[in-house]
Amino acid sequence: MIKEIYLPYFENKKVTVMGLGLLGRGIGDTAFLAQNASEVTVTDKKTSEQLVSSLDLLKEYTNITYVLGEHKFEDFESKDFVLKAAGVPMESEYIKHAETSKVPVYMSAALVCDIVMKELPNTVIIGVTGTRGKSTTTEMIAHILRENGSHVHLGGNIRGVANLPLLDVIEDGDFLVLELDSWQLQGFGDMKISPHIAVFTSFMDDHMNYYKNDKELYFNDKAKIYRNQHDGDILIASAQASSEIIMRGERVALSVPEQQHFDMKLIGEHNQVSAGLAYDACIQCGLDDESIRASIASFSAAHGRLEDMGLFKNNVRVFNDNNGTTEDATVTALNAIVETYKKKPILIVGGADKFLPIDTLEKTIEEKTKAVVYLSGTGTDRITLPKENEFEKLEDCIEKAFELAEEGDIILFSPAFASFSKYFNNEYERNDLFVKEVVKYSF
Repeated sequence: MIKEIYLPYFENKKVTVMGLGLLGRGIGDTAFLAQNASEVTVTDKKTSEQLVSSLDLLKEYTNITYVLGEHKFEDFESKDFVLKAAGVPMESEYIKHAETSKVPVYMSAALVCDIVMKELPNTVIIGVTGTRGKSTTTEMIAHILRENGSHVHLGGNIRGVANLPLLDVIEDGDFLVLELDSWQLQGFGDMKISPHIAVFTSFMDDHMNYYKNDKELYFNDKAKIYRNQHDGDILIASAQASSEIIMRGERVALSVPEQQHFDMKLIGEHNQVSAGLAYDACIQCGLDDESIRASIASFSAAHGRLEDMGLFKNNVRVFNDNNGTTEDATVTALNAIVETYKKKPILIVGGADKFLPIDTLEKTIEEKTKAVVYLSGTGTDRITLPKENEFEKLEDCIEKAFELAEEGDIILFSPAFASFSKYFNNEYERNDLFVKEVVKYSF
């Protein structure tokens, strides 16, 4: 998109960015605002010492003011808009103050989509959400479209990808494929928009600490992916997700993929479901059966999603399922490995509690693991099984798993719990450490 088209949305606007963070999205969005002549105030409850790496990347901009270690009500009034980071508490008094002060509150993925819908009418926006499977489905859709010659831009909940800078590169007729978590979809609800093609992979218990054990609040955020669709738009949902939609009496143009088998590198029935959703989404984009199937066959697992890292010392195969942060995700990973390889893996599991049931997890661990190594955490504490091998550090868990592994064994890292601890600020840090340590056991 040429700058002259999007510049009026930002030039000389007074903007408060709530939540700079360390993941790159807030940094990129803030830099974009500064580059486009916004008068920017960045506020974050983290201190300047905690945010030093992010601040270093923004030091060239003179039109940014920082309010760190706290929020101030004055930064949420007399502004053209507030740009809110994902995960800001629903009851935030500062967001409520902005709303009562008649200051619009936006989120970056939704803001990009709103501008694209207004200015680039031939661009197709595909949004993917779900408790499990959204990353794989998102990346598979993008892969299929690219393999077949389309110009594709990935955004939303993609690691290190800021959304506002996408406005620089999207052209009319391109595809914008977004992975959207429930928090980002709050922004779509606020702007009363939904993607042209919405994909709903699954709906299960998760984030109950954020939603205070109210599953309907969680569903309502997820449902924003389709609730503002228009004639000609479509929702594609798995059988599981569609049952959740239908039982709530939702009226929507709903398509459920036919059950079919795809030749692919990924293991597990859950990945067949993801492939079916990606297939139907790409059919909606005008691709043919043969082309889609060929692209699915060439697709490799998304990082940290039951990712086969290959063979290591003593021909031990390692799977990285770092993003398996719920009971059902780890159970699914265990079932997929046992079904595919006909052997029980050595499981590395554990982390911070998400206040979800773990009965099925415990039963599956007992039945489908050769050995278990536990990573300490508040969630791990709830597991009632014997914990002969429990360690505070992930490095020690990995070392013990390789100690226990015999020739040809499988090690599965699928934590079943969140990453937050004194060692990790987020799941990305945990993923990176796992990969770094496992590589040490290469042949």
